[in-house]
Amino acid sequence: MLSALDWRRRWQLRRTLPCPLRDYLARPLPPKGQDYRTTDFVAIDLETTGLDASRDLILSVGYVVLHGNRIDLSSTCHRVVRIDRSIPEASAVIHQITDDQSARGLELIDVMTELLDVLAGKVLIAHHASIECGFLGNACRRLWGGGLPVQVVDTQVLAHRTFERRQTAFKASDLRLHSLGERFNLPRYGAHNALSDALAAAELFLAQAAYRDNGQGLPLKEFLW
Repeated sequence: MLSALDWRRRWQLRRTLPCPLRDYLARPLPPKGQDYRTTDFVAIDLETTGLDASRDLILSVGYVVLHGNRIDLSSTCHRVVRIDRSIPEASAVIHQITDDQSARGLELIDVMTELLDVLAGKVLIAHHASIECGFLGNACRRLWGGGLPVQVVDTQVLAHRTFERRQTAFKASDLRLHSLGERFNLPRYGAHNALSDALAAAELFLAQAAYRDNGQGLPLKEFLW
């Protein structure tokens, strides 16, 4: 039985002209009842000029593919995006992406075309995924006239659920990507780099999945946002 999101994908597919977004839409979404260990994921992180997807721009994209509970390090990719304006100073300080680096970057349409080809038929993993979903959806609408129906695992939401289920007191900073990584004794990467944050999110998801899994596997729906 198709999920509501997959029905939306099929509806949008019939109304989308040939383009990279249509190619993405042509691939079914993984069934929610499928074991997460047999599901393909893409952990994604974006660096942007701000947090408003309707106004701010994507500066860089980092991603890595997971095959079930294995990270495919050969799939890692980091792309800097060329933008049509100066990068705000505050943003450059945080992300360490300069105007010169951006000028040597790729056009957004090329980065999105590559990303959609990788993401097709897979589940998106991100930490605080509303940012990634907002910017990627807006990019698809601007480039090809339609949004991006995608199944999402938000590692921040999974952590929030765990804290509440265990009735563990926590503060907002405890839900940050690197704070959660420390709880699971995961490797520490430098913050605000799209690829290292994508890798950190991938590792955090696997740690969270292992914590929940009793060895019998779990359906994908247990992790979806």
